[in-house]
Order: sequence, then structure tokens, then C-alpha cells
Amino acid sequence: MTRTTFATEADHKVAANTWHVVDASKYELGRMAARVAEVLMGKHRPLYTPHILVGEGVVVIHAAEVKTTGRKRETRVHTYYTQYPGGLRSSTLGEELEHDPCWVVKRAVRRMLPKSKLGRAMLARLKVYPGAEHGQKAQRPQPLELRV
Repeated sequence: MTRTTFATEADHKVAANTWHVVDASKYELGRMAARVAEVLMGKHRPLYTPHILVGEGVVVIHAAEVKTTGRKRETRVHTYYTQYPGGLRSSTLGEELEHDPCWVVKRAVRRMLPKSKLGRAMLARLKVYPGAEHGQKAQRPQPLELRV
């Protein structure tokens, strides 16, 4: 007979108090976002349970120096509509990285998380900073080397 193990409230509390720091200048945007989303969901843990928040918190530093391959900075275009007549706007990835690199990294991770209340709770545990300084020193985050 096989047994299925589920995460408990104690597992949730351990995960809630665990934080990691990722240096974005070492990784490519998409690959880093996929691994960060995996840590936020808790899929790297043996007790991963889809309906319980067992993911850990992640602090991403050096978001302004994130790498991209090829000519994505010039060719990848983000188009959005402002909900006003004639409000179609577009900008390249390079322009967005200059304007707000934290938003670019957060958007990449958000699109890899579940689209539910639980996914929004996971995203709340992601903190992104453009430089080396971050406001999560009290959580004592441990450095995390991503397997990319």
C-alpha cells in the first residue's frame, strides 16, 4: 500500500520563516524566474502540497543587472492598453529594465505562479530590489544558488 504525505501547519510555519537571497546579475531572466517560482511554490521540498503554502520567501537583488540572451532587450515588446481611447502603449524590454527593473523580474515570476489566491500569497513573499541593499535583513535570508 502506498502512502501520501501532506504538509502540515508545522511545515507551513517552518517555510514561512525561511528566506533566501538570489543575485540576479548571475542569471538569465527567464531561467532565474522559473527557479524562483519553484522555491516560492515549495516544489523543491519533499513535502510539496499544491493546496498549502509551503514555499519559502525569496529576495532578489541586483535586478537592474539581470541578463538576457540574444537581442531580447531590443526586440521583445510589451504591449498594453490603458483603457482610454487611443491608449495602446508599447515598450521594449530594454526600456522597461531602465525604467523599473524590479517590475520586469516580478512580472516574469508572477507569470510562472498559479493564477489563484494561493499564487498571490506566494507572490507576496517575493521581494525584488534593483541594487545590493534590501529591507529583509531581519529575516536573515540565506544565499541561494539556483541550478540553472
